Amino acid sequence: MKLTLSNKFILLTGIQIYSEKRKIENGYIKLKDQKIIEFGPLEELSAEEPCGEKITFPSKYKAVPGFIDVHIHGINGADVMDATRESLDIMTKALPGEGTTSFLATTITQSSSEIEKALSNASHYMNGQQKAGRAEILGIHLEGPFVNPRNAGAQPKDHIVDPDIDQFKKWQSLAKNGIKLVTLAPEQTGGLELVRYLKETGVVASIGHSDAVYEEVMEAIKAGANHVTHLFNQMRGLHHREPGVVGAAFLHDELKAEIIVDGVHVRPEMVKLAFKQKGSHGLILITDSMRAKCLKNGHYDLGGQDVTVQDGKAVLSDGTLAGSILKLGTAAKNILNYTGCSLEEVIRMASTNPAKQLNVFDRKGSIAKGKDADIVILDENMEVVMTFCRGTLVYKREENGHEID
Repeated sequence: MKLTLSNKFILLTGIQIYSEKRKIENGYIKLKDQKIIEFGPLEELSAEEPCGEKITFPSKYKAVPGFIDVHIHGINGADVMDATRESLDIMTKALPGEGTTSFLATTITQSSSEIEKALSNASHYMNGQQKAGRAEILGIHLEGPFVNPRNAGAQPKDHIVDPDIDQFKKWQSLAKNGIKLVTLAPEQTGGLELVRYLKETGVVASIGHSDAVYEEVMEAIKAGANHVTHLFNQMRGLHHREPGVVGAAFLHDELKAEIIVDGVHVRPEMVKLAFKQKGSHGLILITDSMRAKCLKNGHYDLGGQDVTVQDGKAVLSDGTLAGSILKLGTAAKNILNYTGCSLEEVIRMASTNPAKQLNVFDRKGSIAKGKDADIVILDENMEVVMTFCRGTLVYKREENGHEID
């Protein structure tokens, strides 16, 4: 069952609303034509003729803006590097189950031909095959191949190359300007030049898989870098005589920092430290998940490498972490528990900050009149109950845990 009413409205009532400006305890939200057309306290709802669908919720349920994952490789057996429509269909259909209503399709370091296949496929999908009743692909996150081999992590070293403006121009043309964020190591030859070009062309330049010292990060910030890829992971760490990438991220508000809050990539105490240093305005929750998410323990592929998934952890044969199987809704719940932050702060990290970073805050990232009707309903335990993608109910929790069709 999918609930979408093109000439009618969907009315959500009796729910706590975490809107862009305030929290409403007993509120209503009206959705029509993929947009939020009205919301407010329930007592202010005018009498309406019965021309829509009304859903009433328990008073402890919460309506929050849809989550935006700027760093995700795959889910449910599918990966962006598969370069097929079927894989992107799987991803866009599965992600609303964890509260994700839009995302960046994220690539991995591979041969130029494999990257180009993935870019072309994602661009074609974004420009003609997206459906309202699915999570929306907002663009592409090019993670590698412009990274530092010393901090490769799960990025295949054989295909790592120095940052190259001409190569990027070719890929951006192939992607029809769909690349919105690039992870690179600015200390590598050509790194600062590429950062400047990304800044000039409106693409987010992110420092990641980098061994840059503090001074090199400062040069990157001056050149236009304003993002850090999965804070702490595969970057020069904090040292009392060399602040590194982590120290620079802590000290400079210009840098928004992604963080994987699964308790594996970053232990809870370090998540709390990052939150204390950056605050909710400086962090972005991501999953960095790979195709094994939502599947059983076993062996899976990531960038042509064998990955073993066992008990919530995905690793290469040498024990290197290889992405996650984290759900963004779980990350939101975890950071609440790890830091004691408020739900408003979680929303900022999971929805508002990524929307602003991608320059789509005019239509995403908060509950406000006229914005896309991307809404997640959470129960009193912060579990996802329902997800609306652009006005269509695409996920509803069932007793057996399955979504409805």
